[in-house]
Amino acid sequence: MHHFLEAAMLICFGASWPFAIIKTVRVKNPAGKSYLFAALVIAGYVAGCTARFMRDGADGVFCLYIFDMLMVMTDTVLCLYYKRRNERNAAA
Repeated sequence: MHHFLEAAMLICFGASWPFAIIKTVRVKNPAGKSYLFAALVIAGYVAGCTARFMRDGADGVFCLYIFDMLMVMTDTVLCLYYKRRNERNAAA
């Protein structure tokens, strides 16, 4: 049962990241995004991945951790890209 509940938590958390990525791409302005928050979320996913891998190996729940972490990283990279692009455009 605990595997199911952990998977449900990761699915719920992971469901929000595609919306954040789409918004970042659509508005192309990461103002208000917290890079510290993203770093803490990524660190949490790394800790969860490590614990999961040590306990059960690379199972389906481990893959959910990886997938969620990749979405957070994607949003963070997009935010950094648009921030730098906007700064260059403002300077030009």
